[in-house]
Amino acid sequence: MGLVKKSRMKSPWVLHYDCTSCNGCDIETLACLTPLYDVERFGIINVGNPKHADILVVTGSVNKRNEKVLKNLYNQMPEPKAVVAVGACACTGGIFKDCYNVLGGVDKVLPVDVYVPGCCAKPEAIIDGIMIAVSKLEEKAEAMKAKAHA
Repeated sequence: MGLVKKSRMKSPWVLHYDCTSCNGCDIETLACLTPLYDVERFGIINVGNPKHADILVVTGSVNKRNEKVLKNLYNQMPEPKAVVAVGACACTGGIFKDCYNVLGGVDKVLPVDVYVPGCCAKPEAIIDGIMIAVSKLEEKAEAMKAKAHA
């Protein structure tokens, strides 16, 4: 495994995007960065550029206005990449699912690798979800390697 791929698995960079929500899951996602939870001890870094991100963490339900933005962010991320849906709204549409402009959860627009349920999701669950996504990245990297050799 190359140095870049190995580094990516040991230090995943995360891009957080809030579609539409009450911001409860966003607050809990940011809590992961505080010294109490210290997500950086796992090598996880929060970045603002999708071209540098390995994992897309999405909170809130997807609506017609942010669908294109979400797809654009996902398409800018390099392979392998993973998507984590955080909270009930991102998983299913949550309390907003019956609204006229809501499409539903993130899986209506993007392939989701990990679902972190809760309203709002706890920081421990979010960190677990991101760590599961890291293992999914490893699987995707191996699949890409096998496909390249085939």
